[in-house]
Amino acid sequence: MKHTQTQFETANASRYLQQLCKHFGHKCPVEFTPTEGHIELPFGRCELQADAKRLEIKGAAEDDLLDRFEQVVGDHFARFAFRENPSLSWTRIP
Repeated sequence: MKHTQTQFETANASRYLQQLCKHFGHKCPVEFTPTEGHIELPFGRCELQADAKRLEIKGAAEDDLLDRFEQVVGDHFARFAFRENPSLSWTRIP
């Protein structure tokens, strides 16, 4: 498994975390609270943490699926946070 992470500075972190979890929860196993979330996607695991200033997103996937993970999670996040015009920069973790 390879790992990736990103964060987005926002006062709406908890709301976005819950929106992402509820959205993916229609098709995938999901657990979440207002400050932490876990999504078991078909192509990787997603961990979310929210505080008053930021949303942190961490992912784990097989090497050939990491690009897909970043694209799918990033695209869904961008739809929910469109008013803030997010531009996520992912960092791969060895």
